Amino acid sequence: SMPLLERLRFLCISSSNLDEFFEVRVAMLKQRVAMGLNTTSPDGLSTSETLNAIRTDVEALVEKQYTLLENDILPAMRDQGIHILHRHEWTEAQQQWIRRFFRAELLPVLTPIALDPAYPFPKLVNKILNFIVTLEGKDAFGRDVKRAIVQAPRSLPRLIALPDDVAGCAHGFVLLSSIMHAYVDDLFPGMEVSQCHQFRVTRNSELYRREEESEDLKKMITAELLDSRFGAAVRLEVSTHCPEEHSDFLLHQFNLKEQDLYRVNGLVNLYRLAAISDEVDRADLKFKPFVAGLPKCLSSTSEDDLSSLFDRIKRSDVLLHHPFQSFEPVMDLLNQAANDPDVLAIKQTMYRVVPDSPIVNALVKAAANGKEVVAIIELRARFNEADNIGLADRLHAAGVQVIYGVVGYKTHGKMMLIVRREGRRLRRYVHLGTGNYHSITSRYYTDFGLLSCNPELAEDVHKMFQQLTGTGRVQRMKTLLHAPFTLHKGMLERIEREIEHVQAGGQGRIIGKMNGLEEPEMIQALYRASQAGVKIDLMVRGICCLRPGIKGVSENIRVRSILGRFLEHHRIYYFHNNGEEELFCASADWMSRNLLHRVETCFPILDKTLFDRVMKEGLRTYLADNTGTWNLRADGSYVRMRSDAKPRSAQQELMDALGHTEA
Repeated sequence: SMPLLERLRFLCISSSNLDEFFEVRVAMLKQRVAMGLNTTSPDGLSTSETLNAIRTDVEALVEKQYTLLENDILPAMRDQGIHILHRHEWTEAQQQWIRRFFRAELLPVLTPIALDPAYPFPKLVNKILNFIVTLEGKDAFGRDVKRAIVQAPRSLPRLIALPDDVAGCAHGFVLLSSIMHAYVDDLFPGMEVSQCHQFRVTRNSELYRREEESEDLKKMITAELLDSRFGAAVRLEVSTHCPEEHSDFLLHQFNLKEQDLYRVNGLVNLYRLAAISDEVDRADLKFKPFVAGLPKCLSSTSEDDLSSLFDRIKRSDVLLHHPFQSFEPVMDLLNQAANDPDVLAIKQTMYRVVPDSPIVNALVKAAANGKEVVAIIELRARFNEADNIGLADRLHAAGVQVIYGVVGYKTHGKMMLIVRREGRRLRRYVHLGTGNYHSITSRYYTDFGLLSCNPELAEDVHKMFQQLTGTGRVQRMKTLLHAPFTLHKGMLERIEREIEHVQAGGQGRIIGKMNGLEEPEMIQALYRASQAGVKIDLMVRGICCLRPGIKGVSENIRVRSILGRFLEHHRIYYFHNNGEEELFCASADWMSRNLLHRVETCFPILDKTLFDRVMKEGLRTYLADNTGTWNLRADGSYVRMRSDAKPRSAQQELMDALGHTEA
């Protein structure tokens, strides 16, 4: 039922995710081995054994990716008039156009590098497409150069759309790699090119410098970003037909071993094919456009009335469920605050943010209007470091007080605080969320956001900003759980409390929805709860180190991962508490990094109406899903749920209930 171009897009995303896995996870494991830290992890595998297991699984995964592409998706695309044309398929007219394109657009940019003693092996950028070329003959200087490298800069398109008059089909494309293979001889005039093979190296992209030793965190990260383009190599990908003499040569140059080599039957970077979806205007091959709704309580709010959103929040808390409900109210609130003469201060955390988004523009406007504006920007948000440095520079230039958080702890919590004068008193308004202040991902990630002026909640958020911008001892919170101080302990205590209720003859029930679960103490606590008889349902989108369904250990635990149009990103934690139920939304997963090494927020849902909404929309609807659900088995494998019951898709039900799909 997945539209064809959406299937292609998800395949491309899987390739990008695999790249990041090597850049970070595999890189970390290889670094540990290099340092002699070949220790045993909780699953009983040494670091070296883990790397070997990764090799086996990744080989199978890559083969599955390319088989799906070649045997399923590309033939289906051809049936729809979308062709990626290989060299042997080019007509005379296509060859002429492609050759002109090569000479006009590619040749001036490409730099062939001969490999001889005067030209050492070049430093090749992380994940860039390269070609290794075998040459015959002597060059203009009489050199008998046998090999050369050609790097394709990122500025060059990897996929080129042919004009309608030469395409020969509705949508014709050629790959940069195909053009290079066809005309690589032009880069070596007078020489004979006997072989040309594409390859790509993946490098360690994690930032490792010690923050505590840096006097300027921004300068340190800026410098390390430049270095990370040439970090230690962790993976080499070559085309299937690349001979061993070339692959062995490249492995030696990158200081890699045979187990780090992956041969692929096609393009060495599948992610580049995602551009097809943007180029092809075929609504029937894509998801129908979805229009996010608004909560009924905001549907009549006027954007021109500066007090309207504040007045609405004063009446009761407002819950937003993204992407089914629009992120616009958050941006509208910030815009109103920026222009409202009664607003005195705005404070906000930023982890992943579009640099030129309406949120950033509102903060700039607020500073220009003389308000106290504080932005806590996490410079170390992985793969967003450069954007966040640019964002920090822009806000600082606009007069915003820019703070880089706490050294040693990433600021991952999502919170905003607005201080407003109302008569003779100051009132504080807050926004807390499970996802980032990112105007793009808010349309594709599932998250909850809470708008409130609850005095106790606002006081806790105020204390958190105090901790982040100033110094002092940990302050006691009335409503929030916060990492790295009380969140881990608070979750463990609530799991133990469920155990105690069951042992006393009561009921025990835990439901959790998160992106990852690997923190050892949390897993052990959940095992104890299962053994005591607590019924536990976990929805874990990504990594899950807990094994459900093991007799005597975890037979009362069910784990599922739910896939669909949108990326499941909520963090929701429910505890039955023998009838005195507690429900939390959080910025943190049950991961060691979130619970122990980051600044995170976990906020209770106190309003009864909103409590019921989160339970229904965030938990029960997903537990009833039987179309996009994959169940985790005791052996660590996943199996797609099959049901004879009426098909139910959680995401589709929420789209229908909270927004609408255009025809």
